[in-house]
Amino acid sequence: MNRYCQDSVELLRSMVRIPSESFHEEEVAALLYDRLNSWNLAPRRIGNNVVASCLHFDRSLPTLVLDAHMDTVAPAAGYSRDPYDPGTDEDTVYGLGSNDDGGSAVAMIAAFRHFYNKVLPINIVLALSCEEERSGPRGARLLYGPDGPEEVRDARWVIIGEPTGMKAATSERGLLVLDAVAEGVSGHAARNEGVNALYIAMEDIAALRAHKFSRISRIMGEVGLNVTQICAGTAHNVIPDRCSFVVDIRPTEQYTNEEILEELQALCRSRLTPRNLANRSSATHPDSPLLRTLADLGIGTFSSPTTSNWMRTGKDAIKMGPGESSRSHHADEYILCEEISDSIKKYINFVENFYGHTLE
Repeated sequence: MNRYCQDSVELLRSMVRIPSESFHEEEVAALLYDRLNSWNLAPRRIGNNVVASCLHFDRSLPTLVLDAHMDTVAPAAGYSRDPYDPGTDEDTVYGLGSNDDGGSAVAMIAAFRHFYNKVLPINIVLALSCEEERSGPRGARLLYGPDGPEEVRDARWVIIGEPTGMKAATSERGLLVLDAVAEGVSGHAARNEGVNALYIAMEDIAALRAHKFSRISRIMGEVGLNVTQICAGTAHNVIPDRCSFVVDIRPTEQYTNEEILEELQALCRSRLTPRNLANRSSATHPDSPLLRTLADLGIGTFSSPTTSNWMRTGKDAIKMGPGESSRSHHADEYILCEEISDSIKKYINFVENFYGHTLE
């Protein structure tokens, strides 16, 4: 266990030193591949994703995937230190991606190492993906899609590694972003000519704010909706003939994104165009052995307001990892070495208890 912890912290420091924003993960993927290969874990590169299967992988057995992402967002403004310098503090790893999602990645690698040679009633697969932060097409969407590797594509369960303080999210909201456009007729403001697109947009925004979705989730509550951007006008004396605004929606499992779009479009004169209909909400299956294992181990659960690779897997899953979500995408990101070592032990303990429940 001490070796796992030391190797994990050292690997995380090496990851932080490599700029690895979404769509630019080549170098960090190479690092992870080489390190797994040095530990004789037989990794595979699939684009900028790294996948490894347990030594005794058996297609007749169900598979659990340990899933974490290697990419980061751009550094936030306000860093007081170099975002690519992990530091030398023996208790803390600093830098971009240390908390989101490097801590989960190295802890899951350690847990996978622990089980790699063991004969179990389930398969264990490690999936380290790219492009998570930008919902790109060549990350988890590829791995879990029809053209993905069989051991990932056909898996039954997934543990999504994200900073949750090692509590388990058993549901997470989806994400639906709508680009709205109100169209009017331009004219001279002094003569009150034209049709003001800004007023049309304001009426639609008022209707969206007042709208209540009738179906309320028992675990996630109401669908969340906020208008977050608006743009109109070219000059002070010209009635705007176009006004655009953006709607950020956080769906629950009670609605498909298509249903939400249809319901909101019926309220608005503005044209609503979704950026992506695939970012659906997710929830662990009510009869899942994942839930039974969480209960046995006394691990706290919650519903997550943020999205992750979960929505791209289409699998029975939970989201659980070291670090805290509040540190993600913020300046001076960090993770404690103690959090990493604790998560390695908890991942191992979880899997050891989990495969017994799969036989029930």
